[in-house]
This record gives sequence, C-alpha cells and structure tokens, in this order.
Amino acid sequence: MEKDWIRIFTSANYYQSEIVKQVLAENQVTSVLINKQDSSHRNFGNIDVYIHQEDFSRAIEIIILNQT
Repeated sequence: MEKDWIRIFTSANYYQSEIVKQVLAENQVTSVLINKQDSSHRNFGNIDVYIHQEDFSRAIEIIILNQT
C-alpha cells in the first residue's frame, strides 16, 4: 500500500465494504478495497476500505450521513 492511505472502514462482509466504497465514489472520494479474508474460509478475515489521508474528514462525514 502506498503512503498516505488510511483504513476508514472494515467489515467481514464483502458487500458492506463495497457499499461504503461506492458511496465514497459517488462523492468523489477515491477508495480501494483490501480483501484479507482466507480464500477457503470466508469466516476468517476482513475486507478493509482505504482512502487517501487528505480525504479523511470528508469521508467520515459521508459515511456518517449515509448510515441506515
């Protein structure tokens, strides 16, 4: 991972991380998913969403405003 990327969200469910990534993208915040789940056992590990450090404040606001 490059410098200046920070983890903003983590989940064991891929779809939750993908939703966060898509909501951020709709608001022009670049993000990437890092899948740390075991390939044979989906119950182990997490999927992390990373953003650029400079987008942190904006990303937190977006995530909080879009909670359901």
